[in-house]
Amino acid sequence: MRSNSARPSESLLEELQAALSHGTVARRLETLRRVTDLFVGNAVDYSDDQIRVFDDVFQCLIEQIETSARALLAERLAPIAAAPPQIIRTLALDEVIEVSGPVLSKSERLDEATLIQIARTRGQAHLKAISLRRTLSEALTDVLVARGNEDVVQSTVGNPGARLSEESLADLVVRAERDDDLASCIGLRPDLPRHHYLRLVAKASSSVRRKLAAAHPELADEVSRAVEEAAQQVRAVARTKQTEMARALVKSLHEDGRLNELQVAAFAEQGKFDETNAALAALAGIAIETAETMMIESRTEGVMILAKAAGMQWSSVRAIIALREKLSGGSQTDMLKLRDSYEALRSSTAQQVLRFHRMQLQATPAT
Repeated sequence: MRSNSARPSESLLEELQAALSHGTVARRLETLRRVTDLFVGNAVDYSDDQIRVFDDVFQCLIEQIETSARALLAERLAPIAAAPPQIIRTLALDEVIEVSGPVLSKSERLDEATLIQIARTRGQAHLKAISLRRTLSEALTDVLVARGNEDVVQSTVGNPGARLSEESLADLVVRAERDDDLASCIGLRPDLPRHHYLRLVAKASSSVRRKLAAAHPELADEVSRAVEEAAQQVRAVARTKQTEMARALVKSLHEDGRLNELQVAAFAEQGKFDETNAALAALAGIAIETAETMMIESRTEGVMILAKAAGMQWSSVRAIIALREKLSGGSQTDMLKLRDSYEALRSSTAQQVLRFHRMQLQATPAT
């Protein structure tokens, strides 16, 4: 049974009719305040039909009223889950951020299509308000990351309720090469996939090395070793349970003699980075960490060297390169040129390069 307070009084209905027909702006404002009080105080009691009536009333009352009154209405309606949807949309589309901001950042009543429309067409203040929402879909964060300025992007990445697509993550990791604050913000996200985390750390480590070496050239060698050790420690911490399971699976397949290039290609085609990396390392006879470094670097030569050392055919190598491109979000490479380069690469040359990597690893002082 609905409460009696859910029913507007006859005096308020008469006042509403008078305000809409020939009332002054001041009278409209007072009526708007009273209607808002009535709705907010009993929102949970109203039926869908009653909410639609309020929606129509609000739409009529906000015509020709000042910005401060619209902003106050937005503040009061934004937190209400059952707020009238049309007035919420009208307030969200307002060009004045003081009016649209509260609704963009708080209202659960605002539909996704409207949010995306606003994110694609409005300015940075509106984008910042959207970035503060409790949850953000991948479709919405894609627009925020693509159009947002530094403040908007930082806010979006720092929002734990924001879901970031592979495409957005790849773009952000590239941007982070020039922005230490953004790099830290991305790196702290618990849902950051390992391959993106490793690329982020690899670039950050290089940046730190250059800065420290420039400041203390007499300590360049010690700094270089310290940074490399730090990078190795971070990489070890970045190993997730999923990574360890992937490596254990590949180890089992290898020990049983069931690991071959067809299995590596299958891992790559399924988008399984950890499995692909571990399998490629096993077939090439090199440490997983070394293969991982060659897999995440920007140039493709490392992958082709690993594959050639493992005696793989071009069709399998193509699948691995396609996986790298998909995960990094980089531009599509010329596969015909890469195929020619791979065919021209000698197995002996690839083995020599890997021997060099092994020697470097053995020469690294123990910590």
